Amino acid sequence: MTTEDTLPSTSASPTARQVWTRTRGIALAFVLLLAAAVAIATIRSDAQHGTLDPRAADPKGSRAVAELLADRGVDTRVVTTLDEARAAATPDTTLLVAVPDLLTQRQQTRLRSATAGSDGRTVLVAPGSSSVERLIPGVTADPATSLESELAPDCALPAAQRAGTADLGGIRYTTTHLDADQCYPSERLATLLRVPETSGDGDTIVLGAPDILYNDHLDEQGNASLALQLLGSRPHLVWYLPSLSDTSAADADGERSFFDLLPSGWLWGTLQLFIAAALAALWRARRLGPLVPEKLPVAIRASETVEGRARLYRKANARDRAAAALRSTTRTRLAPLVGVPVSQAHAPEALLPALSAHLHNHGDGQTLHALLFGPPPSDDTALIALADQLDALEREVRRP
Repeated sequence: MTTEDTLPSTSASPTARQVWTRTRGIALAFVLLLAAAVAIATIRSDAQHGTLDPRAADPKGSRAVAELLADRGVDTRVVTTLDEARAAATPDTTLLVAVPDLLTQRQQTRLRSATAGSDGRTVLVAPGSSSVERLIPGVTADPATSLESELAPDCALPAAQRAGTADLGGIRYTTTHLDADQCYPSERLATLLRVPETSGDGDTIVLGAPDILYNDHLDEQGNASLALQLLGSRPHLVWYLPSLSDTSAADADGERSFFDLLPSGWLWGTLQLFIAAALAALWRARRLGPLVPEKLPVAIRASETVEGRARLYRKANARDRAAAALRSTTRTRLAPLVGVPVSQAHAPEALLPALSAHLHNHGDGQTLHALLFGPPPSDDTALIALADQLDALEREVRRP
């Protein structure tokens, strides 16, 4: 049996059990976070199912307004492609675009060219700033949304006057069209616009919020009256629900990149996560500065301190630092024994001649230089041999 077999292992590498013990808390937290995210996504998907769909009876669906329109002789037809929506732009049709922001710039331009001069009515539900400027030139969206929901008409539009107070709010709009009806203002900016076409009887309605079309809001305020008047002015209602599967969503080259399909909120969210990660890294980063000595709460044996430092050196594979520490300590102890000041203990030209003179039969100067000032050892075996040689040298110097 060798000496290596009898000595206890001093390896600092953690076992699989230790790794699991240390990381199981983080793993459990990650699993709970993932489960919560899935649950929230499922709940939100159920709540948003059928939003603004005239066939859906969900709270955010619009089946109620479609049935009320049917009782008044207005038929409702759902389309999901731009070609169907453009074909429906006729004088006897109201074209409702449920989510204009889902349309690409090219789709918005093509839709505008089809509705302009059609003598029909186009209803845009809460278009954003980039969408509304292409769909209705001369209309801009204010970046600050209205926090109010129950607003008075405060305009001369007959439909708004008859409906009275309604749940609008949301996005606010301004326009350069002098003949436009600006209704339901919030802080002097309209949340409902009616912009007539320059020629013919057609017009475009812009709603700042979709609340008056929801099933769960239709019986509140004057929402039902306003929705029926805006959507029932023509015998036919075409309800356009934009879809990403529409082939017209492709760009001029027939392809769209992955980032074109992501909503802008994801980009801002990613930027916020990056900033948060940078701040967390800055917070947890190692501070540079002098070490502050601190009194230990209990006395620790020197052997334990030596073994602990040795484990750290071994874990970091820092044989060079371990060898430098051994040589520096040996030189500091040998210098006073051979008559060299401690301040010059690390200068080869001062220590080596005095040490050679003290050791008449202990090798030449080159051997001492390689031992006390040589390169770091290449492996653990060489490091152990260096420690033994330094210990032997110190015993030789101390021998009477």
